[in-house]
Amino acid sequence: MTLTLLCLFAVGLILGFPIAVCLGLSSAITILVHDLPFTVVAQRSVNALDSTPLLAVPLFIFAAALLSATGVTNHLFELTRMIVGRLRGGVAQVNVLVSLIFSGMSGAALADIGALGGIQIKMMVEQGYLKRFAAGTTIAAATIGPIFPPSIPLIIFASAAEVSAVRALLAGVLPALIVTAALMVQIAIMARMGNLPRDSHRPTLPEFSRKLTISLPALLAPVLMILGLLSGVLGPTEVAGAIVVYSLIIGIVFYRTLTTQSFFTAARESVEASANILFIVGTAALFAWVLTIGGVPAMAGQWLLGVSTDPLMLLLILNVLLLMAGMFLESIAAILIIAPIVAPTLLMAGVPAEQLGVVFVLNLMIGLLTPPIGMSLYMVSIITRMEFGEVVRGVLPFYVPLFVALIVVTLFPGLSTWLPNLIMQ
Repeated sequence: MTLTLLCLFAVGLILGFPIAVCLGLSSAITILVHDLPFTVVAQRSVNALDSTPLLAVPLFIFAAALLSATGVTNHLFELTRMIVGRLRGGVAQVNVLVSLIFSGMSGAALADIGALGGIQIKMMVEQGYLKRFAAGTTIAAATIGPIFPPSIPLIIFASAAEVSAVRALLAGVLPALIVTAALMVQIAIMARMGNLPRDSHRPTLPEFSRKLTISLPALLAPVLMILGLLSGVLGPTEVAGAIVVYSLIIGIVFYRTLTTQSFFTAARESVEASANILFIVGTAALFAWVLTIGGVPAMAGQWLLGVSTDPLMLLLILNVLLLMAGMFLESIAAILIIAPIVAPTLLMAGVPAEQLGVVFVLNLMIGLLTPPIGMSLYMVSIITRMEFGEVVRGVLPFYVPLFVALIVVTLFPGLSTWLPNLIMQ
């Protein structure tokens, strides 16, 4: 059964079918071939979507679309540019910091690139940076979003592994800051070695004060979201709903840039993005069920425990597995397929659920900028009209800080567990 499933899935990928279609079609055919009840196709797919934490996904996507429609990304970029832009390589540092701030609104790497990529790359090229370096910086910085709350991949992981979504989201705070610091150190080293340019703009104090005032409502969005999670009163879904309301208020009342047309545009984009993600969730759940019926989780668990029972060794093995999977699979699909198979074994071996979620997501985000599938690479290639190989060349230096951050998070579980344990004792 498992061989049938995997062969059909591979054929679908080779034929160029979308990942969700490959998952669902291979599962449905396998169920028919092996004479399993076909009603399970609808049952498993629908049950996978019947999850309260998953409601946060379309809400966070909608909130990010609304904030982007109000133009807050431009204000955030300009404010951060005023603070660090005069440093050598400063505009590249701005790129990373804005991605960290915007990650508190979007929760997705491709959303960060879509909202900020064009602006950031254009600004860096105008300041004298090589286009491939600008593209590489933008792609690497986008890995922060899916780790820092509100992380859509961490919510998906919590649902797939059946662990606390709130703890999973809080676990991403420190690792996201570590990734940010590692990228900024890399840029600082490259700035000294390559004599990267400084920002030509010298803001005055009144200009800075005015921009800070304008940007304050946007800066408060991630703060309010994290405080809501820390309070213990609001879960991910409630926080997501509150951020949507907050986005509407600042877009209509404060910025006054959210028009009826931009609202419906944001809504349409959110529906499309949510449908894509939730379609994958439903079909991946069916795929995972067929794997379970075939005994794959049990076999994987026996194999892993046969290799080692040491949590660190198991995490290192998982890193290799996820890095390879991230090269070929879309990140949400990879989480939904792999997490149910390996998570029970690693949790039983003593790996904290919070650390496991962060390791999962960080590995797969590195996969987004790793050929041959790397969606971030293709997205930036389309935005900038650069050759794919040139984009890859721009990303290469940033593998170093990303892998350093991954090793640190793998070796020190306290970086992922400290905040959830502190808040939710």
